[in-house]
Amino acid sequence: MGQYKVEAILLAVRNWDDADRMVTLFSREYGKITAMAYGARRTRSPLAGAVQPFIHADLVLATGKNVESIKQCEIKQPFRILREDLIAMAYATFLGELVAELWPEREAEPAVFELLLAALGLMGSRSPRICALACAWQLLALGGFRPEFGSCTSCGQPLTFPTYFSSAAGGSVCGDCGNTGLLELSQEVSAFLDRLLRLEWSNPDHFSVTGAVLMQTERLLADFIGYRLDKSLKSMAFIASVTELDNNASLRIK
Repeated sequence: MGQYKVEAILLAVRNWDDADRMVTLFSREYGKITAMAYGARRTRSPLAGAVQPFIHADLVLATGKNVESIKQCEIKQPFRILREDLIAMAYATFLGELVAELWPEREAEPAVFELLLAALGLMGSRSPRICALACAWQLLALGGFRPEFGSCTSCGQPLTFPTYFSSAAGGSVCGDCGNTGLLELSQEVSAFLDRLLRLEWSNPDHFSVTGAVLMQTERLLADFIGYRLDKSLKSMAFIASVTELDNNASLRIK
């Protein structure tokens, strides 16, 4: 293919050898790509200040035998706050890791690109925690893992609350179908999840959520991701280390 251009979001950047950086990026045209930014750690390199996590950029890539290489990087949106604010960084890292785990290399998913771009952009002015939560549930839905909350996944009957959530079954389970070891799903959590899944990023609603509902929604997400990926994400431990969850807090998108 030689050299080619892509519009991409840099999901993760890590140092490699003495002067290089390895980059995991998600492009509009080709989906996830792993590429090397050779010499990017040298101060005189034109890539030195450009190849950073979470930037939105136009890249020129060159095809290699084993891995692509980044030849040019023109930043479109720097999303600087995602590197300067530790909490925002933690949630952006989580979204980047989730995207990298859900989609294989070279699988074009323009809808995923647009969703991630919108979520990262909104984190600068809204709650990074709620933005990441909404984006994560929507990413799972785009990946074919949209949870069922309207009826029991076991018997198909309409739900009466409180009900339960089964990651293995892919959604809600009524009390009559067994609830051993399952997380409880209240009507408030179910309604909040529905709002997150329907959130319009170009014109997001203004709404508030209690700390208890937020924490339960995060527990469901962690359990659901763990089951679908058969592992937990490293970024979740990062989030836990930089945030304090308050059961009585009231968080607001504003």
